[in-house]
Amino acid sequence: MAFLSVEQLDGRVSPSTSGISVDFLRDWRQAALRLDAGHRTAFQHACWLGAWYEAFHGVAPLIAVITDRATGKDVAVVPMFSHIRRGIRVIEFADLGVSDNNAPILARDASFDSAAARAISAALIDALRGLPDGFDLLRLKKMPAHVGVKPNPLVSLGRLGSCSLNGNVVLTGDDYADYQASIKRMQMPRCWRVFNRNAGARFEIATDPARAHELLDVTDVQQQERMRQLGSRFVLNDEAHARFYRDVARRGFAEGYAVISALVCDEGIVATTFGVRYGATYFLLRIGHAGRQWANCSPGLLVTERTMAALHAQGVRRFDLSIGNHDYKRRFGAEPVPLTDVSVALSWRGLPYMLRDHAAQGLRRYPKLAAFAAGIMGKLR
Repeated sequence: MAFLSVEQLDGRVSPSTSGISVDFLRDWRQAALRLDAGHRTAFQHACWLGAWYEAFHGVAPLIAVITDRATGKDVAVVPMFSHIRRGIRVIEFADLGVSDNNAPILARDASFDSAAARAISAALIDALRGLPDGFDLLRLKKMPAHVGVKPNPLVSLGRLGSCSLNGNVVLTGDDYADYQASIKRMQMPRCWRVFNRNAGARFEIATDPARAHELLDVTDVQQQERMRQLGSRFVLNDEAHARFYRDVARRGFAEGYAVISALVCDEGIVATTFGVRYGATYFLLRIGHAGRQWANCSPGLLVTERTMAALHAQGVRRFDLSIGNHDYKRRFGAEPVPLTDVSVALSWRGLPYMLRDHAAQGLRRYPKLAAFAAGIMGKLR
């Protein structure tokens, strides 16, 4: 029988009965060399993760590399980090709220049936429990059921759709005119005509890094003003987040991964978007606009639709309008895509947090009860 070799950070090795080995790396630059051509979503792209691990300095990288001992080949890389929250040592995906989904990077030729998925998940948990750091809780949030065409093996640890968030996917098909006709009630052609009455009106996608950064500066200002009006806290322009988004733009600009677009006229930059493209899929992540004085042309909706049209012409057919179920996404024809949350106690200290997470996930099956419980918890704070 083969053994699970857990290469520990202190050089020790823990044996277990499995044909899988799990190594842990503390440096993303080393981990990035593993499974460079593997299946991933846009948020496990080298540009995204490279920028993430550089920008958020207050976290401790912990990247799991899962290998088939029989072949010696890597089958998965799990980009994570560790931190301390309320005295509990927690491991999570490299996210901190900026990614729409999280998943392992999977080998091109890996095959995962249900038994293999459970074996990989169990090996990862055993390996984490065996580390000398004394981790208490593993939280894997916002996992899609598939990574590319491969099933996500870590979803086997939880219940599909247990996440309170979901993706919002628009499938346009090959004929964009047909798609436009399907959303005719949004009156995007009329909005475009109204916007074009302004001198110098145009839609653009940034074609050089300097322009991309200029548009991102405007996005920060527009979104901050919108959050101020709503009375909400805005953090995406703080030092770490600002560095992160600009680094994604810098790293991903040449290959078309980072997409920054805008509605512009002689009066200035009216609306902006920031998103990422991976293959035939585009994720819209941020929208900003100049406010109510431009409401007659619905600038936020218009810049979104114009971006979709431009990317459709480049071969994109799948548009994810990001997590969060705002009404405009249904108007664009978006369908919800479930995501999965997983919590696993790695020690007795993590057990109460795992139980609380599981209770919250269970309540999500009953929206009215969940809303009532949220109200009660709000009153008790």
